[in-house]
Amino acid sequence: MSTQLRRSPDPKASVDSAAPSMQWWLVLAGTVLLIAGSFLSWSFTPAILGNVTITGLPAPLQIFTIVIGVLGLFLLLLRMGRFHHISTLLDSARGLRALGVTATAYLVLVVLVIALQAPGLANADPGVFVCLVGAGLMVAGSLRMPSDPTVDPISVHLPSWAEILVIVALMALVLFGAAYALGQEDGTVFSLFLLFLSGVVVALQRAGLFGWIGVIAARNRRVITLGAFVVAFLFPLTQDGSDANMSIATQVLIFATTALGLNIVVGLAGLLDLGYIAFLGAGAYVSAMMSHSAFANIGWKPPFLVVVLIAATVSSVLGLIIGSPTLRVSGDYLAIVTLAFGEIFRLTVNNLDGNNGPDLTNGPNGIPGVPELEFGSFKFGDTHEIFGITLGRFANYYFLLLVVAALIITIFTRLNNSRIGRGWIAIREDEKAAEAMGVNVFGLKLFAFAGGAFLAGMAGSIKAHQDVSVTPDQYIFLESAFLLAAIVLGGMGTVAGVLVGATVLKLLPEKLRFVADYRLLTFGLLLVLMMRFRPEGLVPSGRRALEFHEDDERLAAKVEESHIEKVTPTGGRT
Repeated sequence: MSTQLRRSPDPKASVDSAAPSMQWWLVLAGTVLLIAGSFLSWSFTPAILGNVTITGLPAPLQIFTIVIGVLGLFLLLLRMGRFHHISTLLDSARGLRALGVTATAYLVLVVLVIALQAPGLANADPGVFVCLVGAGLMVAGSLRMPSDPTVDPISVHLPSWAEILVIVALMALVLFGAAYALGQEDGTVFSLFLLFLSGVVVALQRAGLFGWIGVIAARNRRVITLGAFVVAFLFPLTQDGSDANMSIATQVLIFATTALGLNIVVGLAGLLDLGYIAFLGAGAYVSAMMSHSAFANIGWKPPFLVVVLIAATVSSVLGLIIGSPTLRVSGDYLAIVTLAFGEIFRLTVNNLDGNNGPDLTNGPNGIPGVPELEFGSFKFGDTHEIFGITLGRFANYYFLLLVVAALIITIFTRLNNSRIGRGWIAIREDEKAAEAMGVNVFGLKLFAFAGGAFLAGMAGSIKAHQDVSVTPDQYIFLESAFLLAAIVLGGMGTVAGVLVGATVLKLLPEKLRFVADYRLLTFGLLLVLMMRFRPEGLVPSGRRALEFHEDDERLAAKVEESHIEKVTPTGGRT
């Protein structure tokens, strides 16, 4: 790393490095208490929070507070000038403030859970209060710490092997974090883990770490893409043959692949579609009607690969049918028309029962008994052994859906980076200006509808076999709303954002069942908070983030730099 990364002279930084301030000592005391208290008992009752009653043997929830404390100590060392090359990248003061707030909120919730489930506050042991005092000292000490001057992460260049090593480490953390989260059956423990994870991510983001990681990811796009798929393929091997967890994982993948198709319509072309679930349903019904189910009324039973193409084509034709007469309108009117189309589809398949129309869909009863897929001698309904690990039917469908997701991501990325994608973005930003510049607005809108519907039909054809049945009540308006929410929550126009948003929206309702009737209310409040504090989404594109943070000069510089690197013919940096 070159010497140009040295921190510019700053009086506050010099004083902070030469002699630790009172704030520094307060944070140090807080991190020590946080770590020490995690080795003490937190409760008298072993049946709650994964048994936090054993002194000297921290439970997972106590290990999380140790991680916060260790991160706090690391950031304190940065303020003292240790690890100089890293300290020039990070604003340790902002990171410490976020860590202190995270630890405080986390421990307050732990105390409340103990008081409610034990029950009684008297069942809380001193260890949790020692940690709570430590968290309070972290907040008190970090609030008045001056921010650190940092360098622009774009100018930081590590050896290629070091950057790849960072990517591998991050992918490993993602794999084990996902495995731990999905394996938690206790909704309270899952919620506390989610709070811990969110707080640590926010702290590292405020410290500036993710800005640097984003630069590394941009320089190693192929490596990080390959790493992501390797992690996804390894994920079933971490679930110990659990059908319940893999069922959730397959539902997440179906939801994500469908949302990627909708992302073309909403995220790139800017067309608000509230009936998109109908295209998924069309693909599912076509696949079920051409299957070997005893309730399928179509005599032609082609191979599944042919069925996938037919299902996707039928969905695409429906996209053309709904798009041709309605894309002359826009905004709220387009949303109303697409909402009506979604309801028309549901009512139509509900009536094609032989009484009100042709006998195709078996009416409200749907098409049950859809058989498992078979590719040659490989049967998706059978269990298989890999490295001594049992993989059930859901794991088999998971791998198939992963291949489909890779195909859809490739299509989406190619379209996004093509002239067609630039035309969609121009339409999204200003339709009149795009038309004045010669963009075929109507043609590109129609292609967006048809292309997005084609991808949804592919996902639907697999969903029919994975669910074993197809019924009209699976394709209601609420599902379209959830798909749209996944795109907005994750980040419109990005692949990673949609995948993250789809995972959150499918995983949270499953893990929040412990709040029973208040599950959707809790989930809605989380979405409201998200839209308030990060309206651009969890993983937004640089340009979209800039729309919501126009005064952020560093963000503008990053967007400009990434644009320059993308258009440079030699691929070099300027």
